[in-house]
Amino acid sequence: MKNFYLKPKLFSVMKSYSKQQFGKDLVAGVIVAIIALPLSIALALASGVEPACGIYTAIAAGFAVSFFGGSRIQIAGPTAAFASIVAGIVATQGMDGLFIATIIAGILLILMGVFRFGSLIKFIPHTITTGFTSGIAVTILVGQIKDFLGLTYAEGVKPIETIEKIEANIEAISTFSWQALVVGAVCLAILIIYPRFEKKLPPSLIAVVVGALMVAFIPGFDEGVFTIQDLYTIPSGLPKVDFAGMDFSFEKISAVLPDAFTIAILAAIESLLSCVVADSMVNSRHNSNAELVGQGIGNIASVLFGGIPATGAIARTAANAKNGGRTPVAGMVHAVVLLLVLLFLMPYAGLIPMPAIAAILFMVAYNMSEWKKFVRIVKTAPKSDILILVTTFALTILFDLVIAIAVGMVLAAMLFMKRMSDETSVNGWKYIDPETDEDSIDLKAVPKDVRVYEISGPLFFGAADKIPAIILKDYTRCLILRMRAVPSLDATAMNALEVLLEKCQKQNVRLILSHVNEQPLQAMKKSGFFDAVGEENFCAHIDEALKKAEK
Repeated sequence: MKNFYLKPKLFSVMKSYSKQQFGKDLVAGVIVAIIALPLSIALALASGVEPACGIYTAIAAGFAVSFFGGSRIQIAGPTAAFASIVAGIVATQGMDGLFIATIIAGILLILMGVFRFGSLIKFIPHTITTGFTSGIAVTILVGQIKDFLGLTYAEGVKPIETIEKIEANIEAISTFSWQALVVGAVCLAILIIYPRFEKKLPPSLIAVVVGALMVAFIPGFDEGVFTIQDLYTIPSGLPKVDFAGMDFSFEKISAVLPDAFTIAILAAIESLLSCVVADSMVNSRHNSNAELVGQGIGNIASVLFGGIPATGAIARTAANAKNGGRTPVAGMVHAVVLLLVLLFLMPYAGLIPMPAIAAILFMVAYNMSEWKKFVRIVKTAPKSDILILVTTFALTILFDLVIAIAVGMVLAAMLFMKRMSDETSVNGWKYIDPETDEDSIDLKAVPKDVRVYEISGPLFFGAADKIPAIILKDYTRCLILRMRAVPSLDATAMNALEVLLEKCQKQNVRLILSHVNEQPLQAMKKSGFFDAVGEENFCAHIDEALKKAEK
């Protein structure tokens, strides 16, 4: 299995595993489990399923993805990205429809890994991922207004779409509960303020405990605030999946096929983006194809265990890295700890107030919205990128993720082709002997501690992965990017250059750019990259750049 391209990361790291690392993974796994507990319950409720389904997902998918996946520290489980999609499937196709869709999605993910589709993530533009992520955040926020304000819908009113939920909330405003608002506001304040002073315990855990105590001991609050056990049945012990009662007809399978593709595509995008973030945290490199296979197995395991679709969770993955987790063992520990909670402590989850769950999901929506990045793109990116961003964002809210991504990709392809055609010209040329080309980098003296990379061709979302491939040695003191053959630059490539600049600054490496053409230069000035690098580090010619590097 030495060169097997689907080899799980777990098998690689165990060769040099130590007792010291197990201790760190154990601590990280326990901490991540504590963080995942209230989040899993909240995300299950946002998905329109029983609260225990979130725990089932975190256990089964969390263990399977860590065991079979291609990342060192990826933590998988229910995520906000799936909430509106799962809720829509459950409302229209039932739990058996969700089961079938997730099984098919798992198979699709495994096939994507087997056929090496992991590298195709680079063809999803940065503007599209930002647009649909922000759109999902809005749908989650709107969906939690009901519980935060303690509203009660009229009998038979079960809104699915975001606009329908807004209309239902307006119609039910007369049922507003001030007690629910107080509990929700206190929990939200804890989630915002507590992390500024104390970081030992997860703020979401503190919030649900305080909310439960308020409902239990403050007179009148037990009547004005719904808890989980008031609305849902809290099971204890292992889940029991009723396969006999499910509809596995051809008509049912055909009806959920579009949903299966949605789950598979979103799981692939979210998990691989999370892997990229994880790599930067622990200076590692994930195996994208193995990760897709792991996600496929994890999703199949999740629904067989009574759960819902899962993918890599960036926030929990980051917590894993910050607390010392460096191998997939941490993710497996997190799943085992949640299993123990399910077996022995699950009934206590019924005491959690619904406004506390809503407050947690408000923070989830805020954190995943990437509103600063959204605003920054609107202010600095070319108009074509802004159009893609806003269109994807709006379609995610008004319709669904499939339509949003499909339209966004078509727009991106069309606008890219237009951009490239604007840069293309046909001119007569004359032969020049390469040996007499004085601009050839082969004729330049380059000091050992200086690295020179020449970039040729347009830098757009399909080629932006070339930037992270730039390697800095330990002894590198200066990096020169020669860009005379780069006619254009888009927002995704600009983001990659900014990440490279941060990397250079952390390693005390000076970044110099040579011969930047007009369109890329204007994009750099508009985004603030030009000022961050410094005007003095932009050179008109490679000779000037090399002289500056020698100094």
